[in-house]
Amino acid sequence: MAKISNKPIVIPAGVNCSLENNQIVISNPKGQLRVDLHPGLQIDIKDNQLVVNQLNETNATKAFAGLVKSLVKNALEGLTNGYSKTLKLVGTGYRVAATGKNLSLTVGFSHPVAFETPANVTLAVEGTDTIKVSGFDKQLVGQVAANIRKIRPPEPYKGKGIRYEDEVVRKKAGKTAAK
Repeated sequence: MAKISNKPIVIPAGVNCSLENNQIVISNPKGQLRVDLHPGLQIDIKDNQLVVNQLNETNATKAFAGLVKSLVKNALEGLTNGYSKTLKLVGTGYRVAATGKNLSLTVGFSHPVAFETPANVTLAVEGTDTIKVSGFDKQLVGQVAANIRKIRPPEPYKGKGIRYEDEVVRKKAGKTAAK
């Protein structure tokens, strides 16, 4: 059996877990997340603990057992504490403004770029150069942050663009003048 899937997952208070149509449904008042099961796995839910069992010992089943356990842990963490990512706009004149639930980004184009907020994600603007993406689905929060960053990724010569708060942009040396 895989090392990761040996230990049971403790289900926190206020979170409900159930099995429906080969999926684990994890829900609480914040929302609901679903995790698909691999056919070689069996899930046991007893006494606020969830155990992932393998039906056979193939390498693929071992790998999927660890994957399903990690996805379930991420869903439980997201529904209890939530996830967030912070983006910074770096550059002269680069700014962001909230227009209702959506964002208006001014990032060096001839026009402002509008970004629509998807469901189950909250976008908060802090100041004029910081965006905080938060929600309970880890994958969705990361994807929304990546989509915002993709509007104007940081360039390597001046470092201007949209970057993650803790991202380090390595700058390249520009061309030197010929003598």
